[in-house]
Amino acid sequence: MKWLTLTLALGMLCHGDETALSRTEAEALVKESWNATRETLRKERAAEMEKKTIVIGDKTMHFLQREIGEVPEGGRPLVISLHGGGSTAARVNDGQWQNQIRLYDPEGSLYIAPRAPTNTWNLWHEAHIDGLFDRLIENCVAIHGINPDRVYVMGYSAGGDGVYQIGPRMADRWAAAAMMAGHPNEAQPLSLRNTPFALQVGGKDAAFKRNEVCRQWAEKLDALEKENPGSYLHFFRSYPECGHWMDRKDAVAVPWMLKFTRKAWPKSITWLQDDVIGTRFYWLSVDKGMAKGGQKIEARCEGQKISIVADDPKKLTLRLSDALLDLDQEIQVTWNGKEVFSGKVKRDAKAIQQSLSERGDPSTVATALLEIAAPQ
Repeated sequence: MKWLTLTLALGMLCHGDETALSRTEAEALVKESWNATRETLRKERAAEMEKKTIVIGDKTMHFLQREIGEVPEGGRPLVISLHGGGSTAARVNDGQWQNQIRLYDPEGSLYIAPRAPTNTWNLWHEAHIDGLFDRLIENCVAIHGINPDRVYVMGYSAGGDGVYQIGPRMADRWAAAAMMAGHPNEAQPLSLRNTPFALQVGGKDAAFKRNEVCRQWAEKLDALEKENPGSYLHFFRSYPECGHWMDRKDAVAVPWMLKFTRKAWPKSITWLQDDVIGTRFYWLSVDKGMAKGGQKIEARCEGQKISIVADDPKKLTLRLSDALLDLDQEIQVTWNGKEVFSGKVKRDAKAIQQSLSERGDPSTVATALLEIAAPQ
């Protein structure tokens, strides 16, 4: 997204990028800017939502949708449900897609079943998926009034493979995720610190050892939750009598998942980069040129103190908000135990504009940006 709202443009012309905003001014500007951004999105994206087709570059993602039940207080949740299939004929994947839209009934939701853009084995975790899902979520929030803190992803079989991968990779987008009958391949659960994750598998689902690796993933989450009380919430069930098809028993995960609301500004973050690189995760961002697969960053905010533990990258940007800490007070930032910043950080229009230009997500708009470098 490349637009700049009229409010921001006028504010930056009158005051300049470095003008400090009060908390009240920043909150008002976030609201005005999101309203303007939402109107722009509604105009620019209405046609693709009407056609139920999103195109980015050379990839096209069609989708089906259902509105289920009454709109709950706070706005409908969005449930993105990923079909199975994979490396097979297009007609087989089409059949799986058509089935997925009928498979679950998340109460009160806008329930969307996208059609994977490819017919490859990894159809739900290729690099193009992140951008397509970001755009779909933005569109649903702006056009359908979806609650941005109640967006969920789920999937069966190859769709479950995708949830294992993009659950952690896009954890800052999801309120919760549910994996059914998939395989994680190389995916790891560390980034799920703030994202509840359901795992279900048939006890006889031995192809690719799905039953074994699902249990192993659940055990990893058990250990992580024990080490980090209150984090890494998860739900695991194996059905001994079932093979790959769980006869809809897995639908029990849907109401469990819908109980959760996203933590948009969590106090603790673990960010493990996947083979598909991300540049923004909760209140952290990194330049694309410095991000690489396997990179791990631990970030904590306690009161007015932020601590970073990471050996790489060498620079980070902290995306700050009064939802995380008090920007009227001084903050201290340490990196691997060494102080790298101490002082006040100004709220400004530039941070708000940059947040909304990156992502149409009103809940995660930063009102201040702080660039920090690793200690020498």
